[in-house]
Amino acid sequence: MTKGKIFTFTIQRVSVYKNILLILAMLAFNAAHSQVIISLLLGDKLNSGKVEFGLDGGLNLSTQSGLAQRKNLSTFNLGFYFDIKMKHPSWMIHTGVIVKSNLGAADLPVYSLSEPDIDSVFKGGSIERKLSYFNVPILLKYKLSDQFYIEGGPQLGLLYKAYDEFSNTVLGDEVTYRNEIRDYFHRLDAGLMAGIGYRLMKGNGVNIGVRYYYGLVDVTIDDTEGAVANRTFYFAVGIPIGVGKAAEKAQKKETN
Repeated sequence: MTKGKIFTFTIQRVSVYKNILLILAMLAFNAAHSQVIISLLLGDKLNSGKVEFGLDGGLNLSTQSGLAQRKNLSTFNLGFYFDIKMKHPSWMIHTGVIVKSNLGAADLPVYSLSEPDIDSVFKGGSIERKLSYFNVPILLKYKLSDQFYIEGGPQLGLLYKAYDEFSNTVLGDEVTYRNEIRDYFHRLDAGLMAGIGYRLMKGNGVNIGVRYYYGLVDVTIDDTEGAVANRTFYFAVGIPIGVGKAAEKAQKKETN
């Protein structure tokens, strides 16, 4: 990986760095909070007898095939989903958008940025690679019972941000450097996803599940370094929004 076009070089003391992280976390929380409020307001309107709408979020454990040295990158995901019921009561289509989903890998070896001063600072450090996608799963979902289900199908991804974050500890201070690398990756990703889950409250409550995504696309533009594909475990909780109100409306229509 060669040096990208945009660089932001920061060498900050731990206290300042923590304050910045706190501010960013608050902004992210506010954005997620806004999404939850909007979903709560519109949930009963998006739900019907044939469609269930809800929020979906949890933990990602991501890595990339083709990298010699790597560890799992642990990040959070957040989005919304639709369960579209089919004629057979055991089958439905699960789709939606995972709005916040960072794929990539952690603990990658440091490479040269062709900047001697910067290279010397990060010698012996490590890299976290983060690729931010809008991911759209299109899964067939089969209910084994009222509570257990399995699902599988394709997932498509649109890359909107990518960077390598260099980190090292120098004289007790944490040093970071962000290298923008989006120009080195294809915008589109595609692969297969499969999962299993459990639904609380006898099939009417929260969904708890695990999914595995197996990328089929070489996400790097430069083919000389070998194919690199995304691999991710999603540990997700799906919260249906407005299902109770939608059920009440459907029952009133039947009685009338």
